[in-house]
Amino acid sequence: MSTFALAIGLVVGNIIHPGEGLKLIPYDPNAKAATNSTADFLLGIIPGDIPVLPTLLAAILVGFALQRMGSQGQPVLKAIQHGQALVFRILIMIMWLAPVGAFGAIAAVVGATGVKAIFGMLTLMVAFYITCALFIVVVLGTLLRVVAGVSIFQLMKYLAREYLLIFSTSSSEAALPRLIAKMEHLGVSKPVVGVTVPTGYSFNLDGTAIYLTMASLFVANAMGIPLDLGAQVSLLVFMIIASKGAAGVSGAGLATLAAGLQAHRPELLGGVGMIVGIDRFMSEARALTNFTGNAVATVLIGTWVKEIDRNQVTNVLSGATPFDELTMISHHAEPEVKEAVAA
Repeated sequence: MSTFALAIGLVVGNIIHPGEGLKLIPYDPNAKAATNSTADFLLGIIPGDIPVLPTLLAAILVGFALQRMGSQGQPVLKAIQHGQALVFRILIMIMWLAPVGAFGAIAAVVGATGVKAIFGMLTLMVAFYITCALFIVVVLGTLLRVVAGVSIFQLMKYLAREYLLIFSTSSSEAALPRLIAKMEHLGVSKPVVGVTVPTGYSFNLDGTAIYLTMASLFVANAMGIPLDLGAQVSLLVFMIIASKGAAGVSGAGLATLAAGLQAHRPELLGGVGMIVGIDRFMSEARALTNFTGNAVATVLIGTWVKEIDRNQVTNVLSGATPFDELTMISHHAEPEVKEAVAA
């Protein structure tokens, strides 16, 4: 489904041509400074492009080697875990300055192009929201109605509290425990929910997929490097791979976009700064679409493998069997679990 979402984002991007005419000139961190000013010195401290694919290959080889080493590789694994914590701490420090960088990037573009830059970003945001809404209602809604006989609007009403939580946090991960509990309460068997929902949070991110293609086309058009059909198909295939395993946390879509462009089209990486300023506003629609896609996928797979209680679905969506918000225990929970919670 996320592959289909990527294709939809590509089609919409070709229709609206977001970012066209901005003509951004990215800063090249590897270029030699013409002067010896303080700004050039500070910018020279920042390292240039670090190749992603060789780094990824090295990480995969190290992972396989550690697995074959068994207990002998545990000290190395612990060292890597400590290094990971260190890198995350450094990233948190850098992200504190990200709003300042986004402000500077947008201010520079607006100063050079006027309101055209603001209009281009607004066009991308509005088109993205509309595309996500149509994807949920038309694509997911049709699949849900045809395969499971369930209305997408009834399902969304049932998940209304989760939508509020996601909208306030811009992250579908925040509603993961509640989605698992509600899908079990809806009538989908616990084994199906236990496999489908966590897997979907890594491999079925429809909102992120739409975002990746539309944002990539925006960056390409804004930098005056429009992509022909062959380049777009190549980008689509690469983003299909890049989108798998993307986290459902806030900002993960932007990180996936930057990593994908750096590996596939590094000349476009300099335009990602324009997206940073509006990414927060787009992350809500991205997270809501990801969440809805996983909820629909759970119902569809439960129907496909015949691990769903049709009567329970009808009663829950009609309101006859409301979800217990206090205990978050599903209708199909084990009796001893219910007794423990009640006690």
